[in-house]
Parts: sequence; structure tokens; C-alpha cells
Amino acid sequence: MNRRPILTADKVRHSFGGLVVLDGVSFEAFSGEILCLIGPNGAGKTTLFNIISGALLPSGGHIHLDGRDITRLKPSVRCRLGIARSFQIPQPFASLSVLENVEVALEFGQDNGRGDSARARLWLERAGLTQWLDAPAAELPLGARKKLELVRVLATEPRVVLLDEVMGGLSPEEVDDIAAIVHGLKAENIAVIFVEHVLRAVMSIADRIIVLHQGRLIADGTPAAVSHDPAVIEAYLGGALDAAAQR
Repeated sequence: MNRRPILTADKVRHSFGGLVVLDGVSFEAFSGEILCLIGPNGAGKTTLFNIISGALLPSGGHIHLDGRDITRLKPSVRCRLGIARSFQIPQPFASLSVLENVEVALEFGQDNGRGDSARARLWLERAGLTQWLDAPAAELPLGARKKLELVRVLATEPRVVLLDEVMGGLSPEEVDDIAAIVHGLKAENIAVIFVEHVLRAVMSIADRIIVLHQGRLIADGTPAAVSHDPAVIEAYLGGALDAAAQR
């Protein structure tokens, strides 16, 4: 049975001055799929996330959400249509409480939750953050801030989630906690696209991996296939991903 992609990038290009950052990148993401985007520093991963989320307009190409061209839509409109993203460095409203941060996210989601406190508490309970409900977000340790960043994304009721190194800098136990939350999104039919350098997590939860190198997509396949792709090994991974695949 053919599946229709929820998100499509079609020949996406972008340049900063004369520097080509993305060079005709095309891929599809499907509901209920966990898709990992990897590549060396400078490969274009963050630029691609910025274009999908609407923070940056591409020099060429198109982004489609469920068949609709959203290339020129504002980030706030894309959020209400079901695209939400996290940032590598968590950016909560520092002076607001943890609960208030999630209430704000609810207001910008698909169904305009209007700061529903009960729903916000449910999201925080799911992430194990109830002990921090009334604490200012600025007081959270890194692991809790990363979880709060993820909860704020999910509270918008997205159809497509973009996660930018949400596990970076965490302990193995914290990585496992967040990986379990992300993996659980499959059952909710959410498409997850995540940039991550914690290869153990990549290999354990990714259904498919796409690889960027110098602005071009050089591989798209299962973790096992990509870990043995000669072009990927030469460009970036060495034996790292292959070793992670053996664990």
C-alpha cells in the first residue's frame, strides 16, 4: 500500500551570499516514522530545519505539508498547521514557571488550547517534570530543561516534530528517558525528524536515516544500510555508526 508523506522537501536550495548551504535536497517524511538527519558540522542540517519550520525562506525548492505548499508561510502559521521544533540550546521563558511555559505552548498549537492548566500538567507528568511545576524555568538543570523543551514542542499537538539535538550533553539515563518519549510518538502517528549526535540513540530509535554532506543528501535508508554505505563512511562517520549498530 502506498503511503502519502506528511512532509516533503522538494529540491530545497539555499545560499548565504556565494556559499551554497543546501543544494537541491529532497526527501519525504511519513506519519508514525522516526527519521534521523545526520551529517558533519556545516552540512546544512540547521539550515534545513530553519527552512522547514519557516524561520528561513529557501533560495529555491518547496516544502509541502500533507500536500500543501507551505514554503512561504510564517512560522506561527506552520505551528498551527502542525509543525513544531525544538532548539539545540533550550530556550524557555526563563522568568515563567515550568507550568506557565507549557501553557504558552498550548496557546500556539493546532487546537488553540488557550493555556489549559490541566492539559499542561498532563504533559509535564508524562515527561516526569511534575516536581518542577512552579519552579522558574531558569532554575532547571540541563536534563530537565531538555525535557521541558520537548514538552513545549509536543504541547502544540504537532503532526511533524523537528528535534535539534534534544539528547546532547545528557547522561546515559537522561538520554534513555528522552529516547523513550520520542519513540512513543510513533504510536501517536507523529512524524519525527531529529538531528542527533548520540549515535546509540540514533541506532536504537530511528526507522530511517538521511545524511547531508556539503549541502547535499548523500544517503537515505535504514540505520543498518546507512551505517555500511561507503559514501557515508568516507564523508563523515568512519566506523562510529557501524560500531553503534553492533551494540
